[in-house]
Amino acid sequence: MKEIINTKNAPAPIGPYNQAVKAGNTLYVSGQIPLDPVSGELVTTGVEDEAKMVMKNLSAVLQEAGLGFQHIVKCSIFIKNMDDFGKINAIYGGYFDENPPARETVEVSKLPKNVNVEISCIAVG
Repeated sequence: MKEIINTKNAPAPIGPYNQAVKAGNTLYVSGQIPLDPVSGELVTTGVEDEAKMVMKNLSAVLQEAGLGFQHIVKCSIFIKNMDDFGKINAIYGGYFDENPPARETVEVSKLPKNVNVEISCIAVG
């Protein structure tokens, strides 16, 4: 059995996918980009602001499923420029007080809507 998780507090999917799918006690959260769910506009005021919006969107999806950042076991971070890693990592790290999840960070040539960062995660709870 799988349960579809969607919330109005994170951007609506821009393709044939859902914000998250829960299978058993595992939640698979689709990649979130810095799209403001209220205005529908992209955050374009710098990579730190983009990372903050991405984490806020992840939080909204997790919350809709009754979970939080402490339930994340794996993250995948996709960035357009590895030179931005330190800035993104500083924002990302602020969401994990202890026992951060496993993750990879990969530089890619292009992301949806030409953003600088996209993050997906897997949570268990």
